[in-house]
Amino acid sequence: MTETAAVTKTLAQWAVGLKGSDIPEAVRAEGVRTFVNWLGCAVGGASHETVDRALDAVRLFTGPARAQVIGRADRLDELHAALVNGISSHVLDYDDTHLKTIIHPAGPVASAILAVSEGRGISGADFLTALIVGVEVECRIGNSVYPDHYDRGWHITGTAGVFGAAAATGRLLGLTEQQMTWALGIAATQSSGFREMFGTMCKSFHPGRAAQNGAMAAFLAKAGFDSSERAIEAPRGFANVMSTKQDYTEILGELGTRWEAALNSYKPFACGIVIHPAIDGCQQLREQLGDRVEAIAKVELTTHPLVLELTGKKTPKTGLEGKFSVYHAAAMALLHGDGSPTAFTDEAVRDPKVIALRDRVSATADTGIHEDAVKIAVTFNDGERITLDVAHAVGSLEKPLSNAAINEKFVRQSIPVIGEAATQRLLDAGWALETASDVGAITAMSAVSA
Repeated sequence: MTETAAVTKTLAQWAVGLKGSDIPEAVRAEGVRTFVNWLGCAVGGASHETVDRALDAVRLFTGPARAQVIGRADRLDELHAALVNGISSHVLDYDDTHLKTIIHPAGPVASAILAVSEGRGISGADFLTALIVGVEVECRIGNSVYPDHYDRGWHITGTAGVFGAAAATGRLLGLTEQQMTWALGIAATQSSGFREMFGTMCKSFHPGRAAQNGAMAAFLAKAGFDSSERAIEAPRGFANVMSTKQDYTEILGELGTRWEAALNSYKPFACGIVIHPAIDGCQQLREQLGDRVEAIAKVELTTHPLVLELTGKKTPKTGLEGKFSVYHAAAMALLHGDGSPTAFTDEAVRDPKVIALRDRVSATADTGIHEDAVKIAVTFNDGERITLDVAHAVGSLEKPLSNAAINEKFVRQSIPVIGEAATQRLLDAGWALETASDVGAITAMSAVSA
């Protein structure tokens, strides 16, 4: 497909013209799983200090309080609620992942449209269609520039996510094809986020800002605010400026028949996805070893190169940095069998026992190993050596989380924040999304008392 193809316009036409009935039932079912997983992560992250600090800042500027901040007492205007909910849903690094691009699709999209839905009487069926449209748009755009775009240092959840948030919000606002084309252009010119920020509060700021900026793009377009109509494919547009790879067939090819939204995956562990094989394997070893974990002399990991590139922090100092340390994650899995949010706190990364084992973990990159695989060799003080190979980590497309596992993950995150009864009501409402008469009622269930 040449660079002169009307990529932006064609994608806008599809996003506007798609009917809910055009989406296969299996894709809609995956969309519900995406929403439930996102909702649990948003509640789970609501009490994190990152969210506290974000709220302290934005309260100075927020407009009419029309939208709920998930898992908090706060209500903000729609755009700031989208920002904070996006931060909350991603701060634990426990959210969904489109494995082909490492985009976390729901953060930008669900955060935007749930905030926008309040007070507008949006049905669950229409909300789900918009969610799937947004996920499809951002993942296809991500496919078109990945991996070069990501390798250059762009955080693709932020850069591609803004398009998904704009398309999904535009669906709910009833944009015309012309307006949706503008919305994608306005989103394109706000595309940002650097991988340099991994391990800091800014990483979760990226999907939050993508949600806020994408929603703003749709509102501006609705008001007639125009943009380039070739913002994705033009020589000075998104794909050419931000990547040396531009494969527009990834955006428009089999549009409406090949569904990227059906390929979403859900994390069993609250950290960078590439660490998951190591945690999975080390948890299996812990079950075999019992007390012999105390006698480990060294742990040798052989991983895909991306593991060391993304998660090679040898001496993390904070919980957020720990999410990007395969060494810390392996030590926590061996010592405590833990890959949940409690494994990635400031206290955990500073625990002397964890540090001592972490310092005995080494990792070597091997291009022959798949991203969701790992080889582990453990040597004990007496010289004995055991090995374990993980071909596909739990949570991968080959070993996806079941609905029951998503429920368990949801409950573990939500109960400490909103309590057991509210958690069950919210979980039930999430699974019943498609039959909801007004999605705004779901956010109210997540609110806590001031």
